[in-house]
Amino acid sequence: MLHEVMVIKCGGSMLEQLPESFYNKLATLQAEGRSIVIVHGGGPAINQMLEQLKIEPTFSNGLRVTDEPTMQAVEMVLSGPINKLVVRKLLHAGGKAWGLSGVDGSLLQAVEKTQGLGLVGSITVVDQAPLQLLLSNGYIPVVSPIAVSEDGRTRYNCNADTVAGAIASALGAKQLLMLTDVPGIWAENELGEKQLLPTVTTEDIQLMMKNQIITGGMIPKVQAALDALAQGVQEVVICKGEAETLDGVVKGMAVGTSISAEMSRGQDSQAFISNKV
Repeated sequence: MLHEVMVIKCGGSMLEQLPESFYNKLATLQAEGRSIVIVHGGGPAINQMLEQLKIEPTFSNGLRVTDEPTMQAVEMVLSGPINKLVVRKLLHAGGKAWGLSGVDGSLLQAVEKTQGLGLVGSITVVDQAPLQLLLSNGYIPVVSPIAVSEDGRTRYNCNADTVAGAIASALGAKQLLMLTDVPGIWAENELGEKQLLPTVTTEDIQLMMKNQIITGGMIPKVQAALDALAQGVQEVVICKGEAETLDGVVKGMAVGTSISAEMSRGQDSQAFISNKV
């Protein structure tokens, strides 16, 4: 088992916004011996492709409903230009990267969800071997969230947050970073002012979901965080995709919203939860 693994999830809306300095920082961390795995989404690019193909996208609770024509477009975009864009940017920064999807080597196995979402999968198996092989040879694996059935006959569109959490759990990662276009988890205090919660516990997250304080696209992120923490990941950080953010996380600085199963509840989150529950 590799040690000090960092899994980074890059949302599709972030990929075009990530500055060159971010990839330079990743290459520097890799040169310093850190083991990094990247999982990416690609929602905006998928929507553009579906529009070109005149396929109307449909969502249910933030998850894409995926029929066969949609699945073909999803796989083409995620495992094609989006995946290779990230690889190229890492190579340009001087890093070593290897792009693959969850289908390759049966890295990700899944079964179909039972929510009427079509070819949307729930991860059942993460095969560490392909990732361990790439990491041990000095590569950053760049994974598109397409999974395959156990018999290899069906492929599934999987939520990238969930995939990142499953991979982090399987590798026993020290940290899981979820990069978004917001600085972290926001909440309103007793004065109605929005504030960033620097630290929250798993208990806080569960209470905020129960009381519908956390909704929409943040739900898959925090649920993946809870699952990863339950499986031994030490820390999950939800933050913006910036070189300074990445540097701060590595140095143990307060960046975004840090979620931990064991930390003491932060003062801000404690005040917020006590006011809302």
